[in-house]
Amino acid sequence: MEQPFSSSKVTVEYFDPHDVYKLLAPGLIPRLPLRDLNWQSHAGPLRSINTLHIELLPSGADYSNIFTPLSSPNPKGASSTDVANQPPQDDGFQTATIAGRGSSTDQVDSTLRPPAGPSKERRHQIPGLRRTPYLKVLLIRCDDNDTYKSTTKGEIKEWIKVNTPPAQGKSGAENHDAFEWLIIHVVLPNTVAATQPRSTGKVPDSSDVSKTATLKWRGGSTSLLEKLRTDFNGSGKGAVDRIRQIRIGVNDVPYSMLPRVVPAVPTGYRETEQDSEAAWADLIGKFKELILSSFDTRVTQYEEDIKERDGQRSLPGWNFCTFFILKEGLARGFESVGLVEDALVGYDELSVGLDTIIQEQATEGSAEAHGGALLAYTPELKETAQKALSEIAGGTLEFDEAEAVDLQSGEKQKLDYSESIPITSSKKMYRELILANNVSLFDFRCYLFARQISLLLRLGNAWSTREELVAKLKEQQEMVPRGVAAKTPAPKLNEEPENLLQLAEICKRTLEFVPAISTVMREDIIAAMLSARKHEEDDTKPVLDSLLSEVVDNMVSSFAFSVAQQILAQTSTKALPIPPSTLSDAHDQKASIPDPKTMMHPARTTSLHGQGTQRPPLSPGFPSGRLSGSIESPSVSSYHKPGLEELAARRAELYALSRNILEECGKKRGWSDGWSSVPTVGEAGIVDMEEISLEHDVEKSEPAATETAEVLHTSIAGVGTTLLRTALDNKDDFYRLYETLTDKALRHYTVAQHLHSVQACMADLAVLKFHLDEYKDAAFYFYRVIPFFGESSWALLELSMLVMYARCLKKLNRLDDYVNQALRQLLCKAAAAQRDRLQQKSRFRNTLTSATQYPEAAAITGFLADLISVSASLEKDVRIPLTSLCCDLALDGPPFYDEGQDSFSLFLDFHSLLVDEFEADSVSIRITSKTAGGNREIWLQTEKPVTIRPGLNKVRVQSTTMMAGAFEVDQVRLSSNKVLLHYERDPSQPVDKNFTSLKNPQVTLYQRASGLDVRLTGTKDLQLDKKKSLDLELSTGWNMAKACEIKIRSATGGLRLVMSEAEVIGSKQATKAEGGTFKFGAIPANSSVKVRFPFTVEHDLLDVAVRAEVTYSTERGSFTFFKTSSVPISLAVEVNVQDIFKHNALFSRFAVSSASSSPLRLFKSELLGSEVFETHFGQSPSQPVLIFPKQPTSLLYKITRKPGVAIGPKTNKTLYLKLYYSVLQEEIEALFEQKIIADLEDTPMREYSKLIVSKVVSAVQTRLSEYDLEKAALLGELQTSFLANINWENHFSGLGHQNQSGSSSLASSSEDEISTTTLSSFMLTWLTSRPSLPLPHPDLIPEPNTIVIPVDIPPVAIVHTADLRISSPPTRVVNGTDPNSGSPTFVINQLLPAALHLQWTRIWDTDPANSSLAHDLEFGYEITAPGDSWLLGGRRKGHFIIPAVEDGDGGKLSSDAETEAEIPVVLVPLREGYLPWPGVEIREVKGEGESPVGGTMVHCETDYKNLGETVEVVGDRGRITVSLDVSDGGDRGGPMVLECEGGGWGRGRVIV
Repeated sequence: MEQPFSSSKVTVEYFDPHDVYKLLAPGLIPRLPLRDLNWQSHAGPLRSINTLHIELLPSGADYSNIFTPLSSPNPKGASSTDVANQPPQDDGFQTATIAGRGSSTDQVDSTLRPPAGPSKERRHQIPGLRRTPYLKVLLIRCDDNDTYKSTTKGEIKEWIKVNTPPAQGKSGAENHDAFEWLIIHVVLPNTVAATQPRSTGKVPDSSDVSKTATLKWRGGSTSLLEKLRTDFNGSGKGAVDRIRQIRIGVNDVPYSMLPRVVPAVPTGYRETEQDSEAAWADLIGKFKELILSSFDTRVTQYEEDIKERDGQRSLPGWNFCTFFILKEGLARGFESVGLVEDALVGYDELSVGLDTIIQEQATEGSAEAHGGALLAYTPELKETAQKALSEIAGGTLEFDEAEAVDLQSGEKQKLDYSESIPITSSKKMYRELILANNVSLFDFRCYLFARQISLLLRLGNAWSTREELVAKLKEQQEMVPRGVAAKTPAPKLNEEPENLLQLAEICKRTLEFVPAISTVMREDIIAAMLSARKHEEDDTKPVLDSLLSEVVDNMVSSFAFSVAQQILAQTSTKALPIPPSTLSDAHDQKASIPDPKTMMHPARTTSLHGQGTQRPPLSPGFPSGRLSGSIESPSVSSYHKPGLEELAARRAELYALSRNILEECGKKRGWSDGWSSVPTVGEAGIVDMEEISLEHDVEKSEPAATETAEVLHTSIAGVGTTLLRTALDNKDDFYRLYETLTDKALRHYTVAQHLHSVQACMADLAVLKFHLDEYKDAAFYFYRVIPFFGESSWALLELSMLVMYARCLKKLNRLDDYVNQALRQLLCKAAAAQRDRLQQKSRFRNTLTSATQYPEAAAITGFLADLISVSASLEKDVRIPLTSLCCDLALDGPPFYDEGQDSFSLFLDFHSLLVDEFEADSVSIRITSKTAGGNREIWLQTEKPVTIRPGLNKVRVQSTTMMAGAFEVDQVRLSSNKVLLHYERDPSQPVDKNFTSLKNPQVTLYQRASGLDVRLTGTKDLQLDKKKSLDLELSTGWNMAKACEIKIRSATGGLRLVMSEAEVIGSKQATKAEGGTFKFGAIPANSSVKVRFPFTVEHDLLDVAVRAEVTYSTERGSFTFFKTSSVPISLAVEVNVQDIFKHNALFSRFAVSSASSSPLRLFKSELLGSEVFETHFGQSPSQPVLIFPKQPTSLLYKITRKPGVAIGPKTNKTLYLKLYYSVLQEEIEALFEQKIIADLEDTPMREYSKLIVSKVVSAVQTRLSEYDLEKAALLGELQTSFLANINWENHFSGLGHQNQSGSSSLASSSEDEISTTTLSSFMLTWLTSRPSLPLPHPDLIPEPNTIVIPVDIPPVAIVHTADLRISSPPTRVVNGTDPNSGSPTFVINQLLPAALHLQWTRIWDTDPANSSLAHDLEFGYEITAPGDSWLLGGRRKGHFIIPAVEDGDGGKLSSDAETEAEIPVVLVPLREGYLPWPGVEIREVKGEGESPVGGTMVHCETDYKNLGETVEVVGDRGRITVSLDVSDGGDRGGPMVLECEGGGWGRGRVIV
């Protein structure tokens, strides 16, 4: 158990008959205090004592007649005459006392010390009152063996006989004073003893510290150290070594004491520095061992005695005071060795024991039978009360036990009972009074609390205990004799941190002690004064008069105030980073209180200016003159210290306690803290009741009571604290101290992070400043504190503060703050109270009253008008949240659409919480769309000003902007003058019906069939080598537009609209077209305008979106229409082409397939020719061709070159493939649109047709599967069952009218019946009545889509034609087959003469830039065939040259008979079966230089006519003889071919 650095101290007595202490002290004192001691507790773990101070006292001091723990200085010399000057001593355990300080010590004034008694010690009957040494030390000087034998040995025996009891005769009482003894042999230089080694080696000595002396002294003689150990250590097994030797250096001995004669016989032994240090370390270790041994013996005996006495508690005659002294002796023993926590536990147990005894005495009614009776009152309190009563009476009063008190002679005297430190164990001889049962309960509790605080201060390492340690160490250093140098320098003190948790514990205990001791003190004073009254009748109940009551209150208040200030001073620490004061600097120049009040009054400036000491300031009430109100500049720690917040909080509570005491004293004098004059805004009608007395003589006694009250209110009799007396002297000082204490509590609460307490203190300052008419400071505090009370649901208090805040701002002429902060907040909080009242009414409908109070309407009336009028003079608008003044915001029903025009309205319901009505200049609502992209917001506004009345209101807002889609209300605004009530919400957040401020924020707008509309489509005619275009068609509907403007913008990233090439299709042309804006004049109703514009995309897109904004005006006003449309731009068809070059023609096969999952209808196809080529096609199909995604169709075209057409740079060579098609998906969507519109035409739901069609088409696009499309294409009809399980009510939510109040009169009768259910029922009925829809006949499709695909003929420089021909007709008859059918048949190894016929043409060389017509081209051919199939002979390889074409010679583009080649070769088939013809490869051959055509290979194609043809090869066998005999097979066995005869088909030979 680690203990902090403290001033623990035990007594060590020394006997110095040879005057050597002054030689030993310079080496001993610097090595003190003892450090790092360990003691094994009897009832717990090992205790660690970091530091133990030693008080060295000379022998002969009298310990018998000292009853309080005292401190005596160490002797200045070794003379025994100083013993008479030593102060008397205390009990067996002694606690350190430092420099006369009483904050944490136990000392009394010298006048209280009894005179020194005789030298013979007399043992006290109570061991707790004795103070005896733990260790007795005998200091001897013996220079040689002869002196030892003659005198020294006898002196030692005599000292041991006198000072040590027999080992076998120790009693329990003696164990309370148990001690150990030690003999220290001090060896001077130039003596025989100095030349002797510490050990001669004959006597075994385990404790010898020197191992360097190996030389024997005088051939076997024994050293003095060994003789001492042999004579006095004992011979038993457990004998304790009690002999130590210290050798003094020659430089450490005064010249007068230095021996003049040097020993004649040198030994050669010399003491080294290491030997000396080891000897000192051994001595210090022996001190620790013997002191702990004594301490352990004493603790053991105390615990046994305490256990025995506690077991006798129920016996007659048992006395608690005697038991207290005994147990306190154990606690002080723990304290003396530094085990402060163990000591504190002992005092806590005694405190609980005292409470138990008092309760038992109160229960039984007999004090003597339960622990002994205490005094009924405290004499000092009685004396103080008598003086105070005399002071109040203004003359003299007589008492039984004292002479008359003269007020005039005592008015200048100070009442020093509370002026001094109120809580200290050295104020009286408490322990002597307790032992004599002559102590009151008040003194008993004060003494216990003082001891507990003293121990806690040491545990907390408070600044007071640290200063005591410094003083004690300084005292020990000063005791070293002058002229003697210390061997060891003084130890350095380490500044150890304070334990803030222990300091916080002190404050916590004080907060519990003050109320308890105040009650005890009050009863004590009353008992004392009633016992002194003359002519008091015994049978009447004692009644306090007003004079005595005032004196008691003053004395108790003064004592409690002093205790709080004392603890604040003792727990003050620089480790507490107190923030700067919040008090205004302007008040620093106030007139200070005149002397001597200034000494004790709290100043507002810091006390650190010019301060050089390290000691924290004392609290008020201390005679040091320091100012408690001054604060130190806190050095804020860079890290959080343990206990910091706890200490700050407890100190703040002590400051609050002091302030509360001051406040109660001020109330008696009529000085209010301001709360009593706070304006109230609570409900009226509650009459304050007044208590009246039922006595008959009330009227007679009332004037006397009033007169006495006036006297009491101006009296400070009984107030002993200078600071409190000064504050109660006049009103200004009272308020200054009240303000300072509140500020200190606030700053401490700030460090403790107790936010609620901080705000409460700040509210007290604000109300105080307002009460004192300091409006500037009051406004400052109100501004900071009002939001907190608003958030903490202190509604009425917040309103009261707002009223005061408003008055402050108005007095200061700060109109902007007056409006935006005071009035604005006041109205909002009043509205919040009204909202809570409404909620309470709905919650407690069956109850008569509610416990919650609400502001009265009359108290707030007029503030709204003031707000609106004053705001007109401000520069900026006053913005107030709408929900702060109104509640129950909701949209009443779906949108209402005006007939005959493109506009709609919404009805806004809300409940005004204001007590006044006002006129709103405008009410507006903004709705926004959840979908991203573009400006998706619409504003709705009232047409004229609206009067807003308290309670429910319904306001209609209208908009001439139309945009279909799902919207949500995100802003609501009410404006009046420069006051703007606004409500904003995030549409992306989900709507919580339980906590939302705006109910039903969703708005769904649809586009009516008769209104203006914009439709975006892709053009039906698409040509891939040109820009794609979009068509925007505007339909006016029922609007007869006077003027119209269309703005077209891209709504897709990467889409670029080429508006410079846009055009208007039709007779109606735009009056102005610029940058995507088209302006038109008058457009009649039910007409349309189409605008076509090309576009480009930066990357591949499947769909593009275009946003159109149409602004138009009619006779009913101006309107705006927004619509964002999306269309697919991906190609619906895919076309692949394969070219086959021939000598005179090119065959192109086009594979046409669907690019989507929908089938296509291909009506017609055309391949358009060009200037160079013409196309040919076979018979066209009579019916459209169905093309499925996985079943493409093929179109084969023959392309030939037009003769006589020369190719130039500008010659058009491109062909175009034009396809006429329709997409089945689009046909189905158009079919649904057509059918639904037709079925709704004559119904009241006709205006909803566009909405229904959009929902159905969207469902068709997402739910129609590829299987359904293929099935519909094959069967010619579509089943509608895939739409059967759709919940149509979700698709039509928020649409139609529900006969809402306020809107039904504006709607037609037919539309009133249309709702979400109606539209959903129509769709279900429509799907039921139409289980299938027949697809339209292809002939009925008016305009199929067309796509024109450019087809480029790839330029080929040379097209070769190779034909491998057999020279002689082969034999074709095999086994009777027809010679005209099948492949030609040959025989294996038959020699086949053949010829390779080569042709070429340049008609496909159509690239003039890279043409090779003007150059001769050399090519090489090679006939290749697998080696196991054919054997080739002849010219298998060779070169040939194609001549250049001369200008104007058109007939030489192809080969003729002269330029064609006929190359003979021989073919020999090598295996049977169907063999493909050998292949022919033709490649360009380059010469040594570059190629004639720019260094690159020309592109050539080869038309190999034999490609795909085969020949049949058979063996030339007519008959085969085979042996099946196994024996004929030889060693191998099996059948064997004996003979093979040829068939005669070829010229082969027989092979056996």
